Amino acid sequence: QVQLVESGGGLVQAGGSLGLSCAASGRLWSTYAMAWFRQAPGKEREFVAHIFWGGSSTYYADSVKGRFTISRDNAKNTVALQMNSLKPEDTAVYFCAARNSIPSRNSYDYAYWGQGTQVTVSS
Repeated sequence: QVQLVESGGGLVQAGGSLGLSCAASGRLWSTYAMAWFRQAPGKEREFVAHIFWGGSSTYYADSVKGRFTISRDNAKNTVALQMNSLKPEDTAVYFCAARNSIPSRNSYDYAYWGQGTQVTVSS
């Protein structure tokens, strides 16, 4: 069983930066993939980025590529999302997710989810 807790959300002006962290309890095997998703009011949950726990392979949604960076610390069981050059359209609740398989951009493939953290970008 894996439990995930996000932190680091908040309010930031457009062009600013914010860092999110996801702390995982339980054993994350090298086969686990971790991902960040986000959901804005009235919209479906969308993929942001993923990383394979056992390696450094990463993948980003086109909307955040070049601005966001996903990373993981295996020793601390944490996954981070560094967000730079934030835009008002990045405003959403951000969720951390995990699955015991290869990374996926489909939210339905992830079995474990955090409670989410709000990110608000003002114009």
